[in-house]
Amino acid sequence: MQAENKIDELLPHQITEKADNIAFSKATKAFLSSFYLAITAGMFISLAFVFYVTVTTGSQDLAWGVKNFIGGIAFSLGLLLVVVVGGELFTSNTLTLIAKASQRITTMQMLKNWSVVYFGNFVGAIFLVLLMFLAGMYKADHGQWGLTALMVAQHKLHHTFTEAVALGILCNIMVCLAIWMAFGARTITDKMFAVLLPVAMFVASGFEHCIANMFMVPTGILIQHFATAEFWSSIGQDASTFKDLSIYNFIFHNLIPVTIGNIIGGGVIVGLMHWMIYLRPLQKSKKEL
Repeated sequence: MQAENKIDELLPHQITEKADNIAFSKATKAFLSSFYLAITAGMFISLAFVFYVTVTTGSQDLAWGVKNFIGGIAFSLGLLLVVVVGGELFTSNTLTLIAKASQRITTMQMLKNWSVVYFGNFVGAIFLVLLMFLAGMYKADHGQWGLTALMVAQHKLHHTFTEAVALGILCNIMVCLAIWMAFGARTITDKMFAVLLPVAMFVASGFEHCIANMFMVPTGILIQHFATAEFWSSIGQDASTFKDLSIYNFIFHNLIPVTIGNIIGGGVIVGLMHWMIYLRPLQKSKKEL
C-alpha cells in the first residue's frame, strides 16, 4: 500500500481552523500561565527594539528605506521569539476574536485574556526599559544609541489620533498575517521565513505596535528625565529638546489610539475576515444539518 502523500504546509481553510483552536486555547488558559507568558513576550518584543536601535544607530548616511529595512529585519527577532519560544502577545491575541465569533468563548473571556496579556506585556516591557537604563545602554557609541532612542520615541508622539489608529491597523494586519502564516508552518525555519518579511515591512514603513511602544517611548522618557549631564554633552543636545516625552503624551497621543488600531487590524481585518470566509459557512452548514 502506497504511503499517503503529505503536503508541506496547511491549506488556508486548515490554517483558519487551527487559528480557531489556538484562539480558544489562549482565551481559556489559566490566569498565571497567560500572565507569565505575556511578561516574556513583552521582554522579547523589547529586546527586538534594542536590536533595532543598535543596528540603526550611526546609519545616517544610508538611504531612508535601506536603513529602515535593516532595522525591520532586526526587529523581526521579537515576533520570532514569541512564535518559537512561546509567549502571549496582545497584538496577536486579538485573534481570539475568532473563537468569540465561533461562540466557543464569551465576550468576558476574550476581554479578560486581552487585559491579562496587555498588562503582562507592559510589565515585561518596563522591566527591559529599567534594565537597559541601568546597564547604561543609552551611552553606547558616545551617546548616539540614546539619541536614536530619543528621536524614535519622540517621533511616535507626533501622529494625529487618526494617523495613530491607522498606523496601528496597518501594523497589526502585518503582525497577524505573520502569525497566520506561522500557524501553517511545520518547522522553525518555516516560521522564521513566515515572520521575517511581514515584520520587516511594518517596521520599515513606520507602522505602530502598541507593545513595542511600551518599551520604546518609556525608554525615551527615562533618558530625557534621568540621563547624565555627560550624556547630553556628548550628543550636543539639551534635554528640553525632548520635553514632549511625557507619560501623558505617551498614553493619549500614542498608546490608546495605537491599541485601538491594533485591535481593528488584527482581530477584525485578519481574524474575522478569515473566519467569515472559511469557518462561518462551515459552521452554518453544520447547524442546518
